[in-house]
Parts: sequence; structure tokens; C-alpha cells
Amino acid sequence: MTALLENPTARVKWLAAPSSASWLDQACARPDLVLIDHAHCERKAAGVALQLMFRYPSDEGLGALLSPLAREELEHFELVLQLLQRRAIPLRPLPAPGYGATLTAAVRKGDLERRLDSFLVAGLIEARSHERMALLAAHSPDEELRALYGELLASEARHFGLYWCLCEERFGREVTVGRLEELALVEVQALEGVLAKPEDVRMHSVGVESH
Repeated sequence: MTALLENPTARVKWLAAPSSASWLDQACARPDLVLIDHAHCERKAAGVALQLMFRYPSDEGLGALLSPLAREELEHFELVLQLLQRRAIPLRPLPAPGYGATLTAAVRKGDLERRLDSFLVAGLIEARSHERMALLAAHSPDEELRALYGELLASEARHFGLYWCLCEERFGREVTVGRLEELALVEVQALEGVLAKPEDVRMHSVGVESH
């Protein structure tokens, strides 16, 4: 498993398989599409944080943690939008891959189970985004894009670290780890396969190593 987080209490392993070289090649070949999709991802991540705040208003401390996260996601959205504007690339709708829908479908229905799963799914998406941004920061042929993705890495790591802390504080480490391992396999399954068309490359399009 790919280890992406160190915190004072534990080393947490989120991803069950690393992204593939083919995904990186596809993303580097169509940076405009990945940038547009990245903007949408940051906007959606802000929406998820706000949605969780409103869904669980009686959870003391949740708003204090997720409100700053939502603001930071919107700041990232603005950074990406500014770069798109400088490059005269319009922010347009893109067909979404099945990644998010597959993870959402794995969220259980019971109140406590839904809460745990929702936090973990949000954290998994953040962890995969972090991993792929790290690949682009290291390997993109575009210097400006390397700088952008590199700038965002530390805060992206904080984001999935925050979701981990929310889970561990509310459900305990054993329960959290057990469910994370199950959802991490779902996350990898959502990224298995071969990209049918180059124009379908996204931040979360298919492309993981065999596990």
C-alpha cells in the first residue's frame, strides 16, 4: 500500500495501489483537460466539506475543522481558475469518470456507518489527488504546472489527514482502519481498466498498477 501520511499518532496507509505510468503519460499529454478537471475537483471538495458540516450539525467541532478546509479548497479552485484564464482555457463541463460515483455507492446507509464511510471516502479522494499531484509536480514537462501542483501538495496532505483524525476521534482506530482497508480496495477497483479515449483523461481517470 502507498503510505501518504505521517501524523503524531500513527502512519496511515490510504491507497491500496499506486497510480500507473500510463495515467501519468496520459495526464502529461493532455494537461488542459487535467487542469479543467482539477478545477472541478477542488470546487467539489469544498462542497463535500460543507455538505458534511450541514448534515451533522450536532457534531461539535466538525464545523470548526471543515469550514477552513472548504475555504482552502475554494482558494485552490481560484488558483487553478486563474491559471486557466491566463492560458485562455475556458472552464467547461467535462464528462466525469465513474470514480466518484463508485465510491459514493459503497457508502453504507446506517447513520453511524454513513458518517464513517463519508469521511473515509472524502479522505481517499484527497489521498489519490495528492498522489497524482505529486506525480505531476515531479514529472510534468510544463514548468508552471510543476510549480502549481507542488504548491498544493502540503495542503492536500493536511486534508486527508484531517479526515483521518475525524474518523479516529469518533470511531476509534480499529474500526477506522478496518473500514478504510475495505474502501481502499473499492477505490482501486474504480481506477482499474484502460482509458478508451485520450480525451477522457481526468485527475481520477483509470490507471493503477496491478495489486
